[in-house]
Amino acid sequence: MMFSLGPRATSAGYRLATFDSIGSTNTEALVRARAGETGPIWLATTAQTAGRGRRQRAWVTPRGNLATSILEVIDTQPAVAATLSFAAGLALEAALQTVSLEARMRSPGSENVTFHLKWPNDVLAGGRKLAGILLEAETVAHGRLAVVVGIGANVVAAPGGLPNPAVSLRDLGIDVGAEDLFRALTEAWVEFRGIWDRGRGFDDLRRLWLDRAAGVGQPVSIQSGSSTISGIFETIDDDGCLILATADGKRVAVSAGDVYFGAAASIGAT
Repeated sequence: MMFSLGPRATSAGYRLATFDSIGSTNTEALVRARAGETGPIWLATTAQTAGRGRRQRAWVTPRGNLATSILEVIDTQPAVAATLSFAAGLALEAALQTVSLEARMRSPGSENVTFHLKWPNDVLAGGRKLAGILLEAETVAHGRLAVVVGIGANVVAAPGGLPNPAVSLRDLGIDVGAEDLFRALTEAWVEFRGIWDRGRGFDDLRRLWLDRAAGVGQPVSIQSGSSTISGIFETIDDDGCLILATADGKRVAVSAGDVYFGAAASIGAT
């Protein structure tokens, strides 16, 4: 099966570049943006050899998993563009729901899987990491902003040795291909990118995101660099920061960090 865009994505003017294997779809998207590509264009592969996650962590995509990036060059401020990652999370969760339902229809009696969004940029299944998002942006010609949203999903295999356990769709009994998930993702992206509307619709996205969020109202610890802060995950604010209620009665806005739930919340990143 080959990668293809969904009909809504095609009608909305999105284009597609596919690769048998590539170092990083995000890197390729930024190279194209510097050369004058304005998008919107998807880049997709089932094998990525030099991908990266947040904080430049390695993100290798073995054959059969999904690595994809969407490039758009837009006139907006970086802080506003950063909120596009919430649209990406919602689109990815919706796409996972779509392919999960299709798989259950093919295999009656299979279990229903619930997906949750983990602040700031992961999708969880049963508390385990299924997919991640990396948004990167840089200024290009005429002062415009090239925004690249990279998405990696464990379709057939999940990495080991992570601070938090990971899982794949195959592990969950969801028999789909990376191409199926990608096509569903391009359709969902049109919807949630439209709601985002250059940041004007973030209030709506925020409500939708919180409805699907993991850990709201629960104890969490957030590690940023060498510091760790703990408390109750209350909400996210209008800028997408996580609002933490600490034991001393403060409400702290956290803009970045690694979140740990439950038992892990008491020990931070250990």
